Amino acid sequence: MKWSWRIGRIAGIDIFMHATFLLLLLWVAVTESRAGGDRAAILGSIGFLLLLFASVVAHEYGHALTARRFGVRTRRITLLPIGGLAELERMPDDPKQELLIAAAGPAVTLLLVIVLAVAVQLSGMGYFVTSASAAVRLPIVVQLMWANVVLFLFNLLPAFPMDGGRMLRAGLAMRMSAVRATDIASRVGKGFALLFGAVGLLYDPFLVFIALFVWLGASGEAASTRFTSALRNVPVEHVMVREYRTLGVDDQLDRAAGELLTGFQRDFPVIDGRGEPVGILSSTVLASALHSRGRQARVGDVMQPIPTAADPHEPLTVAYARMREGRLRMLPVVYGGRLAGVLTADNVSEYVMLDAAIRSARDRTA
Repeated sequence: MKWSWRIGRIAGIDIFMHATFLLLLLWVAVTESRAGGDRAAILGSIGFLLLLFASVVAHEYGHALTARRFGVRTRRITLLPIGGLAELERMPDDPKQELLIAAAGPAVTLLLVIVLAVAVQLSGMGYFVTSASAAVRLPIVVQLMWANVVLFLFNLLPAFPMDGGRMLRAGLAMRMSAVRATDIASRVGKGFALLFGAVGLLYDPFLVFIALFVWLGASGEAASTRFTSALRNVPVEHVMVREYRTLGVDDQLDRAAGELLTGFQRDFPVIDGRGEPVGILSSTVLASALHSRGRQARVGDVMQPIPTAADPHEPLTVAYARMREGRLRMLPVVYGGRLAGVLTADNVSEYVMLDAAIRSARDRTA
């Protein structure tokens, strides 16, 4: 995610903080200052917020470590002003596993509530403010306990793509297709988004941001599920491009520019003298190299090293996931050590569009 930087690594998973999180800290400090708080009060409020987000990190690790048990890797955990985000590389196909992954976060939060409640009980502190004075505050441990109670209950709301919504989707997917289950959960999530937005406009603007997150997340998840469903059980060879142009490692950038201008291809596989693919030259890299190195520079000096090439018989979902992770628009397809074709993001999108049209026509005639 852009505008974020790594602040730690636990259990092999990087933790990132988004730049907007600093705005939240600033907002807390300004709010406390305007309320008449001194430096100790401001630092106390910031400290409480950091402890709360430590609870959020624990919550996200519940998702991440449970996903790891099912062979799903977590790219990273990112702290945002609205909470945390565990970026899983994929969701498992088995809805029971998805249900366990979704439930693991709230389960960790509930465990934190229990531990904090026991600590409060043993220390003799009260759970509520007993004085009528507005200046009286609950001890920070009690505040943290109640904040986690709210976090636990809020995450159980069936507002897809929040945890409760994912649990709803997983439960529905045990009885129907993943696409239909996601569409239903997405509509429920959008309904909650409208409710959050309305309440937020009247009482708390922060709920408006949550509403926007839920609405966009529900729409994106629904589209992503339809996209993935269209690619399932499809081999790469059914979608790969068989007519394409290549560049040699010793070709000059001038030739690459000519190929770009005279055709529709934007990215080119680069082959060595034996015809084996060794790299990729994208239009973006080409433009940058022409500016910095000139037209006579070698293609082999500026190309991107070839990533793990696709095999014609491997699942399209696997190859496309590799493209997305490497932020590539094209992936060479190699068979028997030779270049057999190229897989492009445009072709994958076109395949999904045609598949949706065919499915729609079939549903109308059924």
